[in-house]
Parts: sequence; structure tokens; C-alpha cells
Amino acid sequence: MQSAASLLSSLSAAAFAGGERRSALGARRRRVKIRRQMLGYVCISYLLDSVILIILAYNGTISPLIAPSYLACGLGSASAFFALSESGINDRFEDPYLVMPQATIGLTIMLTFAWLAPQAGVLFLSNLFIVFSFSSLRASARETAAIWTAMSVGLAVLFLGTDKPISVPHDTYIERMATMMDFAFTIGRCMFIGIFSNSLRQSLYDKSVQLKEAYRRIEELAELDELTGSFNRRCIMRMLDDEIARAHRAKAPCSIALIDLDWFKRINDAHGHPVGDEVLRTFAISVFANIRGIDRFGRYGGEEFLLILPETGPAAAVQMLDRLRGIVADLDWSALSDGMAVTISAGVATITADETADSVLARADEALYVAKEAGRNQVACA
Repeated sequence: MQSAASLLSSLSAAAFAGGERRSALGARRRRVKIRRQMLGYVCISYLLDSVILIILAYNGTISPLIAPSYLACGLGSASAFFALSESGINDRFEDPYLVMPQATIGLTIMLTFAWLAPQAGVLFLSNLFIVFSFSSLRASARETAAIWTAMSVGLAVLFLGTDKPISVPHDTYIERMATMMDFAFTIGRCMFIGIFSNSLRQSLYDKSVQLKEAYRRIEELAELDELTGSFNRRCIMRMLDDEIARAHRAKAPCSIALIDLDWFKRINDAHGHPVGDEVLRTFAISVFANIRGIDRFGRYGGEEFLLILPETGPAAAVQMLDRLRGIVADLDWSALSDGMAVTISAGVATITADETADSVLARADEALYVAKEAGRNQVACA
């Protein structure tokens, strides 16, 4: 018995550890997927901006070197963060999404190119909204404040520390078209970030619902006897304490019954333990089908069960238990094993003023002993 218990404990611990590893692996995969999506969107954003810069370069508004340089800086930074994400190094940090480094580099790129190509400054400055919006998806309040401060300082240096003519290209038709594309792409990307943020919130909500359901199921299983589906001993004893307290407060009658399956050891010996388990399950189902919604039924130990009958006096309790006794005796137990018959004995006790759970259980147990001594298949009342 000791070795079996040790083996079961070891297997349970191994299963729990395996579950934790699978959960951690699943969480890492989700983080990697989100990071890939975010970096993919960043790359697309740089490509869209480069198209507008190429149009402006074709018009002669800016230098032809600006577009490839900007694209190289943007894709280079995104590739570096992608390499970190795939290697798993960033999972060692408190912020696995590296929000602050990405936002800092993004702000630096935008402000630097606004200084290098002030004729198209509106494009780079409008992208500050994109950088800030993307950062806010995963940034904490402190990180958001730091990013905003860095952006404000950078803008102050650009506008107040230099005399660069930050412009909105609009002199020619091509420039006006490029500016229109910039505003359209910026608004579109902001809307897309909102959609992406909403999908993340929905995913978190769905996970929260699943987690609550899992906790509810765990709590439910923790209260039930695995074999019979009735309440386990710890739970039924807690319910007994609650019902005793309620009966004392309301000065309402409350009875309990200890029920024992007659000669259950003989059933196990003669028909086998699997059949004995089926007997316990069938008995529990029969009781559940024939008690009230306010009644509480649990496995007290082995083949012994406790039935709590709120708002029930001794006469009504004995009548109810005798009806259950007759129902159990009349079941076709031969369907489980040829020639098998099952009966129950019960001891009923009604809670008296200021009585404790231990004393009422002791009186019910004495009544059960009387029923067994009288020949079993009987109900006795304390």
C-alpha cells in the first residue's frame, strides 16, 4: 500500500510538472506568434513609407538616397528584433516584447529622417503616431510615460534646437498625391492597430473565460467523490456544519441519516471489486434521483454515506429513508451480476438544540448499529 501510494504521488507530481512545462511552452509560442505578427506589420509599414519616399524622390522633392536608407534602417531594426525573438534571448528579460528598445529605435529613425529630409518631414512625424500606438499595445504605464517623454524631448530638439523647415509637400500634383497617401496610410495603420489591439483583448477575454471554467471544474471535482459522483467526506461534513448552524438560527428541524450497504464486503468478494464499484455508483444514482433539491448526499467513507435532510423532522426522515430502502431493494441488481441482491440499512437522527456535528453523527451511527443488529435492510431512528 505504501509503495502504491508513493508511485501514485510520483506519477501525479510528474503529470503536474509535465502540465506546467506544456503550459509554459504554449505561452512562449503565443508570445512568439504575436511578436512575429507585430514585426511583420512594422516591416509592411516601412515598405509603405518607402513607396511614398520613392514618389517624392522621383519628383525631386527629396534626395534619392532617403528612401533606400530609410527602408534599410527600418527593415534592419525589425530583422534584429526578429532574430532576438526567434533565438529566445528576449524571453530572459522582464519585458519579452522589448517595447522600450523598439520604441526608442523607432523614434530615433523617425526624428533622424525628419532632420535629414525636412521637405518630407510630415511623413516621418505622422509615423510617430504609429510608433506610439504600437508601443502602447504592450507597454506598461511607466513605459508609456517614458516613451512619450522621449518623443517630446526629440520633437523639442527637432523644432526648437534646429531651424530645419519641416514641411508638408504640396507644391506639385505628385507631392500632393504623396501627402494624401501618407495621411491615408497613417490613418489606415492606426485603424489596423486598433483592430489588432481588439483581437488581443478578445483573445485575453477568451482565455480568461476558459481559465474560469477550468477553475470552476477543478473546484467542482475537489468537492465530489470520484467513484460515485456524490459529495466527498470533507465537503459533506462542511455542509453538515452549515446546515446545523442554519437549523439553530432558524429553529427549523433538520435530520441526517447514515446509510450503509449491507454485506458490501461479501459483494466484493463474491462478484469482484469492479462490480462492487458499479454497485456504489448505481446506489448513488438511485439516491440522487429520489431526494429533494435541498437535500445533501455524500460519501462518508467506504460503503457508508451521509444524507442531510434540511427542514425534516424525525418521522418524515424515517419515512423518506424507508422509501429509499425499498427502492434500492427493488432494483434489478442481477443486471450487474447474476444472483446479486443489494439492500441498505440506515440510522436516522434529528438535530437537537445546540447539538454539534460529532454528537448527531454519533447518535445516527448508534441507530445504524441498531438497524444492522435487527437484521439489516431496515431503518432505525435515534
